[in-house]
Amino acid sequence: MSEVRIPPVLRTATSGAKLVEAGGSTVREVLDSVVTEFPALGPTILDGAGGLNTFVNVFLNGTDIRHLDGLDSVVGARDSLVLLPAMAGGSGLRSTFQPGPIHSSHSNAT
Repeated sequence: MSEVRIPPVLRTATSGAKLVEAGGSTVREVLDSVVTEFPALGPTILDGAGGLNTFVNVFLNGTDIRHLDGLDSVVGARDSLVLLPAMAGGSGLRSTFQPGPIHSSHSNAT
């Protein structure tokens, strides 16, 4: 079985578990196994067509699966997956940055 690391933002769906074991020979099968055990994760990590939600990153042994074979990436019994949803937002404070004019050292004159 493979290890799947669950980030803090998703742990409410796994009853607080930081690490879960899941079977499968591909990333897709491992994620399906995790979602079967923890159904609340399904809508968060998978889209309606069974693909990966665009805002969720999955790393297989430290490599983003988008640089491998995506959900069809082969997973070994001792491999590790990390689920990492993209985070957005900020402090809510307004920036004091005021953009100025853009100057170019190149002339567009012909």
